Amino acid sequence: MLTITSEKFGYAEITPGGDFEAGSYQSFEYVYTAGLYGIDDTGGINVIFRLANDQSRIQFDDPKAPGYTTVVLPSHVKADISYDPRGHKRPWYKVFRVNLVKGNLQQGDTIHIRFGDRRSGSPGIRMQTFCQNDFEFRTLVDIFSNQNYLQLPDSPRIKIVPGMPAHWIAVLPTLIDAGKTFRLSLKCEDEWGNPSDQIDATVYLKPSIPVTGLPEKVVFRPGKFSAVLEGLSVEKSGSLSIALYDPDGRLLAISNPMQLQENPTYKHFWGDLHGQSRETVGTNTADDYFTFARDLAFLDITGHQGNDFQITASFWQHLDQLAAKFHEPGRFITLPGYEWSGNSGLGGDRNVYFASEGATIYRSSHALVPDEPDEDPECYRADILFEALRKSRIPSVVFAHVGGRYADLSIGHDGRTEHAVEIHSAWGTFEWLLHQAFELGHRVGVVCHSDDHKCRPGASHPGASLFGAYGGLTCYLMEELNRDSLFEAIRRRHHYGTTGNRVYLDVHAKFATPALVYPRDPLHFDVHPEEASKAIMGDIAQVFDTDCIVSVEIESSVPIERVELYDTTTLLDTIRFYTDEDLQDRIRILWEGAEYKGRGRTVYWNGGLELHNNSINRFSPINFKNIEHLPTLLANKNLSWNAVTTGNFLGVDLWLDDPDVGTLSFQTNQLSFDLPISEIGIEDRVYEAGGLNKRARIFRLPTEMKMKEYCFERTVAIQPHGDTRIYAKVIFEDGHVAWSSPMYFFKQPETQ
Repeated sequence: MLTITSEKFGYAEITPGGDFEAGSYQSFEYVYTAGLYGIDDTGGINVIFRLANDQSRIQFDDPKAPGYTTVVLPSHVKADISYDPRGHKRPWYKVFRVNLVKGNLQQGDTIHIRFGDRRSGSPGIRMQTFCQNDFEFRTLVDIFSNQNYLQLPDSPRIKIVPGMPAHWIAVLPTLIDAGKTFRLSLKCEDEWGNPSDQIDATVYLKPSIPVTGLPEKVVFRPGKFSAVLEGLSVEKSGSLSIALYDPDGRLLAISNPMQLQENPTYKHFWGDLHGQSRETVGTNTADDYFTFARDLAFLDITGHQGNDFQITASFWQHLDQLAAKFHEPGRFITLPGYEWSGNSGLGGDRNVYFASEGATIYRSSHALVPDEPDEDPECYRADILFEALRKSRIPSVVFAHVGGRYADLSIGHDGRTEHAVEIHSAWGTFEWLLHQAFELGHRVGVVCHSDDHKCRPGASHPGASLFGAYGGLTCYLMEELNRDSLFEAIRRRHHYGTTGNRVYLDVHAKFATPALVYPRDPLHFDVHPEEASKAIMGDIAQVFDTDCIVSVEIESSVPIERVELYDTTTLLDTIRFYTDEDLQDRIRILWEGAEYKGRGRTVYWNGGLELHNNSINRFSPINFKNIEHLPTLLANKNLSWNAVTTGNFLGVDLWLDDPDVGTLSFQTNQLSFDLPISEIGIEDRVYEAGGLNKRARIFRLPTEMKMKEYCFERTVAIQPHGDTRIYAKVIFEDGHVAWSSPMYFFKQPETQ
C-alpha cells in the first residue's frame, strides 16, 4: 500500500497565516514543494475549496480585478492553469488546477501561487463572507501522471473570523404566559451577518412597558459574542418590545414584539430545523452547528439535515449523540434526522425527523458512502421511503423541500407522515410547492427554514454565493417546549413560516354552528373529531355553515406593507393600511421569480431604471443581501444593479422630486418597459417575463409607513365541494414575508 507522506509527496505552505476577517480582501503566497517522487510530466496539483465557499472567483485575465491569481513554475516546466467551480467531487466542488504539460518536477522544485496577486492593482481575493475555524487550501497531487490525485497529509489552513460590529439584534420570545419569566438575547452582527466578538460598547435598554429585572444598560467588551438576560418578567397581559440605544441616544435596534397572554393554549417557539455542517456539504462541525443555533441564533428548536448519501454510519451515530447532548426540554430542543436526497424524478428532497434517537437511516443512495454495509437500508424512491418510515419503530415526520433537488409531490407523498412543505429557505421562495399540494388534494402546513451551509442555522445570511435569500424560520404553536408538543404541532400543522423575521401571527376561524375539528387528517387516519366553534391555522374541520369569520392578527417590529388572504390560490382580499389619498412621492419596484423548479432556477436581473423629466431624491434597496451588489445611483436619475432572484423578490423604493411628472424606464436583461409616473397607483402594475412567476411589479406607497400591528376579520364562503383552504400571506415594508399554514374546511367527508 502506498503511504502518503510529506517526504515522498511534498508539502504546501501559505503565507501569511493566522486569522482573517470574513469578507476582507487578502493576498496569499502559496508554495508547493515537491517531495522525493517529484511530479511526472503531465501530472500536477489541484487546490480545492468547499461548495459553500463564496470568496472571489479565482481569475487570470484582469490583473486589476478581485481574485487575480498568478503562478510561477521552474523555468523548465510549462503548465495549463485553470479554475473550475464544479470540477471536483462534492463537497470540494471548486478546483484550481496546475497541470504540467511539459517537463517535470524534481524533489525541492516549487509551484508558487499568488491568490489575490496585488502587484498590478488587484485589491486581492475577497475571503468568504462567513466564519470558519479551519478554512483549508486542500491540496491533491498527481505524482505519477495517472490521474490519481492523492491528498497531502497536511494542507495549509487559516481561520476566518468575524468583522467589526454593524447591525444590532435583540430577540424576545413571541408569545408567553403573562407573569412568567423570559429572556432577552442581544448580539451585533458584522456587515456580512456574522455575530461579532469585536464589540466595545455600552447599549441602553428601553422597554415599551415596565419589565422587572431588566437592567438599564448592557456592556459589551471584545471577545463577547452575545448577552442573554434571564429572569425577566411582566405581570400584566399586553405587548412588549425593547429598544436598544447607544450612549448618545441613537436607536440601534428594536426587538421583535412579545405577546403576554393569560394562560394561552399555545405558546410560540421558533425553529430552524434544516441545515448541514462540514461532515456533509456545510461548514464547521455539527457540534458548532448546534451551538450556534442555541447560543447565537437564539432558537428554541433545531435539527441537523445532512444529505443521506453522505452520512456514514459513524456520523449518523454522532448526530444522535449531539441531538441528545443539546436536547434540554423547556430551554432548547433538538430533533434527530437527516435529508432524504432522492433525485427529483424519484420524489426529490425530503426532511426526515424522528421523535427520539436510535432510529434507522433510510438512504436514497450510497453515492458518497460506498463502504457502508450492504444490509444498510436503501430507499431510492419516495414511496419506498414512506413505507419504510411507517414500519420504523421510532415515529417520524417529513417535510418536502426544494434545494439542489426539488420535491415533486406528484411522485411521492404520504399524508400520514408528510405534514408540511418548506416554501422558503436560503435557496429562495417556493410557493409553487404549496400550490402543487393543493392541486393534488394534499393537506399540508407551511414551514420555512434555512437549509444553511455556513454554520449559521437560524440566522443564515446568503453572503455572496449561490444562495439567493436570507434563510427562513418557523414559529411552532406548542403547549410546552418538548418533542412531544413539537410533533403534535407538526402533525396538526400548527405553525407559520417567515423569510427570517420574528413576527406574531394569529389566524383563526369562527363558526356560527360548531364545526368538527379533526386532530389528524381523516383522509389518512380513523380519528374522532372534536366539536368546536373555532379553528386555528393548520386545522382540518367539517363545517356546517355556508361561511365562517376569519380573523387575522399581526404584530411586527417593522411596518406591514400588505396582507393577502387566500382560498387555495384565489386571492380573496388584499388589506392595505392606506388609501389613494395617502400616496405621494414614493414608488416601489420589485422583480421576482425563478427560471424553473430545478438547480438552474436562478434569474439574473442585470440593468436598472431611468427617470425622464424627474429626479430621485433618495432610494432604499429591498432584499439586497449581497452588499457587493447594492444598487448604484447616478445623477439622481439612473439606478443600476446586478441582482439575482430564486423565487424570492428584490427591489427598490424611490422617493421622487415630483410625484406625478415624467416617465420611468425599466431596462433589464429579463424585461423592459416604460411607464408614465402619473399612472403608478395603489394597485400593482405587473409585467410578466416567463419562467416560473418571473415578473416585475410597480406600485405606490405612502411616504412613510407606520402600521406595525393590525387585526381584521373577513367573512369567507365555504366551498360546497372539496376543500376550502384559507391562509394569510403578510408582506412587510422591509421585504420580509410570513405565511400561515392553511386551515382546511370541507362540507362533506371524503375518502381516499
